Amino acid sequence: MTPRVTPTIILKRLRFDRQGLIPAVIQDARSRRVLTLCYLSREALKRSLAEGKVYVFRRSQNRLMLKGETSGHTQRIRQVHVDCEGQSLLFLVEQQVAGCHAGYFSCYFRRLGPRGTLVVRERRVFNPTAVYR
Repeated sequence: MTPRVTPTIILKRLRFDRQGLIPAVIQDARSRRVLTLCYLSREALKRSLAEGKVYVFRRSQNRLMLKGETSGHTQRIRQVHVDCEGQSLLFLVEQQVAGCHAGYFSCYFRRLGPRGTLVVRERRVFNPTAVYR
């Protein structure tokens, strides 16, 4: 497990974009499945590292949020990796229930099929209508 750390040193080594965000791949530590791609602001990264749970910056809502704050499907951080240029992050997490707001374990529950069709390749883990009222 990654210990909770003071983010001062790591923040100086990262390259945030013009909007002050850095992309992060979130991957399940147990299954190694990619759960989602999200963006973190400096504040989201600070809180994630300090609390050991993933916080993200929701661009669509222009706000900081705890991953799973509505559903309770939080992501406990196990490891954090930084790419070679400091431009993106990889979080290995312990996922509670599911990582996708559409009700699937991963946001990547569809694959590209014949003639550009999208094929659902897994079952829903929870009913999003019941969770997000």
